Amino acid sequence: MTFLPGLAQPALPTTVVWDSAMTAYNFGHSHPMAPERMELTVRLAGSLGLLELEHVNVAAPRVATDAELGTVHSADYVAAVRRVSADPDTPDLKRGLGTEDDPAFAGMHEASARLAGGSLLAAESVLDGSAVRAVNFGGGMHHAARERASGFCIYNDAALAIQRLLDGGVQRVAYVDIDAHHGDGTQGIFWDDPRVLTISLHETGLTLFPGTGFANEIGGPNALGSAVNVALPAGTGDAGWLRAFHAVVPQLVAAFEPEVIVSQHGCDSHRLDPLTHLNISVDGQREAATAIGNLAARLCENRWISTGGGGYNVVTVVPRAWSHLIAIAAGRPVPLRTPVPEDWRTYVRDKYGAKFGVEPPAVMGDDVDLWWRSWEVGFDPNDEVDRTVMATRKEVFPLHGLDPWFD
Repeated sequence: MTFLPGLAQPALPTTVVWDSAMTAYNFGHSHPMAPERMELTVRLAGSLGLLELEHVNVAAPRVATDAELGTVHSADYVAAVRRVSADPDTPDLKRGLGTEDDPAFAGMHEASARLAGGSLLAAESVLDGSAVRAVNFGGGMHHAARERASGFCIYNDAALAIQRLLDGGVQRVAYVDIDAHHGDGTQGIFWDDPRVLTISLHETGLTLFPGTGFANEIGGPNALGSAVNVALPAGTGDAGWLRAFHAVVPQLVAAFEPEVIVSQHGCDSHRLDPLTHLNISVDGQREAATAIGNLAARLCENRWISTGGGGYNVVTVVPRAWSHLIAIAAGRPVPLRTPVPEDWRTYVRDKYGAKFGVEPPAVMGDDVDLWWRSWEVGFDPNDEVDRTVMATRKEVFPLHGLDPWFD
């Protein structure tokens, strides 16, 4: 176990959702959503000493009940998942069950409902005060819609957590999604609910699934401005991505005044991810998680629920990105130059060397320069990222009483 020195941050009661049964969410050997990414994350976090911190509680999720799933999904859809789960040879393509993205497998309902139960557990930990922060890195299934599976996602656990918070008396929830793919399912579920602000920072739908998430998607008639989308051009790197994040997210979240922040941390924005076209580092992903945690500290008395999401570089990227997320949530950030524990590297070589064929990373960061231009230095109309940011700011800032040019 690596010793993490005490840093000048509060020890925040934190729930980390984990049980090895979560790896049953498994679409098959050749599918990009490899369950090993969860197992490698919890093993790395354990080797770093994060799961043994006195204020961190590792809790196993339950399988969400049909009634709980029904708070954001239709009863017909849940019944369809159950049918396909019991008989995978009879898919329901209309509902996205048994497709190439979401292959049917025996036990699919229970496996998906367990991930959903993890985010419900996270929400309940915050509601009952046993934690102020919670992490379900096995969650983040943000493409699942009310009536349909999509994009490797069966049940939308993030939406379930948000709905549980609302049903528990929370008045306003801000959802921040930094996955490379647009958080379309979560946005759609709360499209016309003014109590929920959904912000998605993602690669443009012109080059990436699901082909949605443009600046003019701003919410339903009863909740204009409640949906916020920053559709970044393919190839965007740390400097542009962080400039966009800091030009949109802090201002809108502060104006919305949430009581809890829920965030989705798909790490498929990384430059080594095989399915996307962004150019982000683990360092940049860590910076965004830090910024979201700081918003929770400033605006929500630290109440913050974070989930995983996409991420298909199973060895090099996902375990480091999500271990950083756990560390930041717990108030014990891991410095980027921290060596990756040798026991973890040896385990990866011995168990997964043949399958993934990559050398485990040596340190917890990518050793990049994280400098970015603050929006305050001015808008550059010749810069594609700046034009994207300004399109979003013009659409939604005035609806929150903000000036798109100066706030």
